[in-house]
Amino acid sequence: MAGDVADMEELRERIDHPMYRLFTEYGEGQRRWFALGLVTSIAARALALVPPVVLGIAIDSVFRNDVPFDLPLVPAARLPDGPMAEFWLSAGIMGVAMAGGAVCNFARQSSLNLFSHRVKHEVRTATYRKMQHLDMDFFDEKQTGELMSVLSNDANRLELFLDDMMSSAIQLGVLLLGIGGVLLWLNPQLAVITLAAIPVAAVFTYWFMQAVEERYANVRSSVGDLNTRLENNLAGMQVIKTANAEDHEDDRITDASYEYFRRDWLSLRLNFVYRPGMQLLTSVAFVATFTVGGLWLLNGPPLGFSGTLRVGSLVTFLLLVQRMVEPLTQMSEIVDRYEDAKASATRILALMDVEPDITDAPDAEDLDPVRGRVEYDDVDFAYEDEPVLRGVDFTAEPGETVGLVGPTGAGKTTVLKLLVRLYDVTDGAVRLDGRDVRDVTLSSLRDAVGYVSQDTFLFDGTVAENIAYGTFDADREEIVEAARVAEAHEFIQNLPEGYDTEVGERGVKLSGGQRQRVAIARTVLADPAVVVFDEATSAVDTETELLIQRSLDRVTEDRTTFVIAHRLSTVRDADTILVVEDGEIVERGPHEQLLAEDGLYANLWRVQAGEIDELPDEFVADARRRAADDA
Repeated sequence: MAGDVADMEELRERIDHPMYRLFTEYGEGQRRWFALGLVTSIAARALALVPPVVLGIAIDSVFRNDVPFDLPLVPAARLPDGPMAEFWLSAGIMGVAMAGGAVCNFARQSSLNLFSHRVKHEVRTATYRKMQHLDMDFFDEKQTGELMSVLSNDANRLELFLDDMMSSAIQLGVLLLGIGGVLLWLNPQLAVITLAAIPVAAVFTYWFMQAVEERYANVRSSVGDLNTRLENNLAGMQVIKTANAEDHEDDRITDASYEYFRRDWLSLRLNFVYRPGMQLLTSVAFVATFTVGGLWLLNGPPLGFSGTLRVGSLVTFLLLVQRMVEPLTQMSEIVDRYEDAKASATRILALMDVEPDITDAPDAEDLDPVRGRVEYDDVDFAYEDEPVLRGVDFTAEPGETVGLVGPTGAGKTTVLKLLVRLYDVTDGAVRLDGRDVRDVTLSSLRDAVGYVSQDTFLFDGTVAENIAYGTFDADREEIVEAARVAEAHEFIQNLPEGYDTEVGERGVKLSGGQRQRVAIARTVLADPAVVVFDEATSAVDTETELLIQRSLDRVTEDRTTFVIAHRLSTVRDADTILVVEDGEIVERGPHEQLLAEDGLYANLWRVQAGEIDELPDEFVADARRRAADDA
């Protein structure tokens, strides 16, 4: 299946040059800001080289008067005469260069930060948009914490690199090229001594990148595992407390956190070698330049060198070498952040490369106004090659109510998930008004079918917002009317803020029955032609069941309705009841007929009526087998 864990790992392994791909795919609309940042980075570093060069020339020409005053790229006719004029010109050029560098740095930081934040925004929204269109199989396999890690942590890691480190990398490249050019222009022989550290640093950096790459991939994976554990524990805190399992969960979180610490520490240890190593290289370059240059000034050309070295030139050399120290030592952080961002980019792009199986066909069309005739034509369905449904065949006419009952795990919910294409059939066809659901657009299909699950989910917001979810243009009168039909209006009015009461995360401020009735009101407001109720009364008390049953009776009027139920009283008045066992429809008919047939339905009815002693041994043995199979 396209979205399973193994495929995700394969996709990650196939991704080449993740940072380049991320830049080209998500930075396209922001390249003007990147270009401005690049130009101003080059300008800022170029201007930073001007003061040392001018200072060296001023020392030799203005203060020592060893050579004529000569500035690079400035015609001799434009230069002033006299030491004071030359002094003030040198001071002015250095001041203008420093001020210009400050302006360029402001523009650089602003443009590159804007670029990085916009890219992060586009990556995060595109990743979430992609997730919404993936198959349910993907979410069956992946943990919420891991997906949150991709959406949040990995996107933030990209920003950290794009914000500062990419700018630093650009500036470092410009600085090294600029310094190398200036040093070679001043004295090519001494420049060889100074720049000898650069190729050594390049080899050292390449080794570090190769060594740290896999370690950062492991770090990002362990973050996802830790987030998953934390997310599960926060969601299951009530179970942890009531089971007195705090110590057990504390140990599990400790283990997951330690694994993250261990992998992170392994990557950091390489930094502890790389950063001091780079500092040592730049220090050696500085000392070697000072030693060779000093001997040259004191005793003449050393090491077979020739020519003259002036004091100003040596000062310029030492100033520029000193300026190389901090950027070169920062290389470790640049590479560190790059490899971290590369691992995050790989995880993001692997998710973006997952291809959903359930999509609109190329020639898919919107459904016409829906009457509500639903037909299952000899449907088979398998999940990961395991058969789940076999030969499901029935028809529901417009306005009919069809109940689906059977033991846990029989496949009842799966039958109706095929109707809204949460999954696709393996064989056969599901049709709505005579059209295969695979031949119509997903949006029009899901507009036509309202689905109320047993696991009612409410979003953090008000009651009114949750009722109007999916019908966002509904006014207050329509929302209230939908709540009346769903038998929810009375309890909503008694809430502290009525329809404007905040329900909390997942609707925790409401009871299970209240959440169900809000979900039913949401479906009423959407006004679909077909309605599916999946165990709508499974987790409520008898009185709440009565209220929900009354709301179901009002909602199902004039709609094709499917009701999945463990409480058989819920489907007693259905036009047709389908009894599902081991993925097959084994009985069908109205309530009285199924009781008279004295089969599985009749035995299930006896269980709910408390007539345990009258159950046949074969039914009890089958119940044990099904429980074992589910396990």
